[in-house]
Amino acid sequence: MHRRHFLQALGALPLAAYAMNFSQLHTTASSFPKTPPMPVLFIGHGSPMNALEDNAFTRRLRQLGQQLREGPKPSAILVVSAHWLTRGSFVTGNQRPPTIHDFGGFPQTLFDMQYPAPGAPTLAQAIVEHVEDVHSSNDWGLDHGTWTVLHHLYPQADVPVLQLSLDYTKPLDWHFDFARQLQFLRERGVLIVGSGNIVHNLRESMPRFMNNDPTPYAWASEFDHWFKTTVDKGDYRTVTRYEQAGSSGRLAVPTLDHYLPALYTLGLAGKTEPVQHLFEDVTHGGISMRTFMVG
Repeated sequence: MHRRHFLQALGALPLAAYAMNFSQLHTTASSFPKTPPMPVLFIGHGSPMNALEDNAFTRRLRQLGQQLREGPKPSAILVVSAHWLTRGSFVTGNQRPPTIHDFGGFPQTLFDMQYPAPGAPTLAQAIVEHVEDVHSSNDWGLDHGTWTVLHHLYPQADVPVLQLSLDYTKPLDWHFDFARQLQFLRERGVLIVGSGNIVHNLRESMPRFMNNDPTPYAWASEFDHWFKTTVDKGDYRTVTRYEQAGSSGRLAVPTLDHYLPALYTLGLAGKTEPVQHLFEDVTHGGISMRTFMVG
């Protein structure tokens, strides 16, 4: 049986049944030497305007970027953004991924911004070969969940960047387990970034946005606190059951798109690795800007 057909036949099996062939990985990804494990980030990216604004959040990102740049330079950055939803899993294979302005109603200055980082097609191919059911795509680039934050972390755009899509047909536990298959990338110098928002309810937040009122709703602060305390206990899988937080969970996560990237960051966390909360704020009713780092 052809290997591809064989893998397709395995599609119904649990992800835990899959095992990476690390000897093959070493051969395929030989251009990415083994390194000490890189950290993993989750960034609450909020409004695209954060690419332009000088506020407490963007100042913290720039500070974090300076800290990261003082350490080993990543071989590449893999971003799991809330804004690339697909049926199936894809990774960008572009040599020069375009900057995507996937929003409207903002100043022209924001639309004029570019983040001309190179892609990482060799790394994309390694991911396709060694992570089950991932396919390469040139139909996407760097959306605003990626470039608006990397603009502050790596302003020179001198590190190759690729994105991994979110398969919206899969349950939360699947995403948590799927993320673990990316662990080998951390040991190849790849910085992995989840980009979304722990609390993201635009419908409820819009009135406060319109009135420039940053005051959070009680339910939004309650859920953000639940998430933090759950993570601080090391009970990472529990965050896949956000409904356990009660009504605050249903309001905080009306759709999964912005919540899922956090599961990738936590799915990659080792049992003894520290989690550092880098920025904490709930603003304009129902948007959490919580940002944290594993490792």
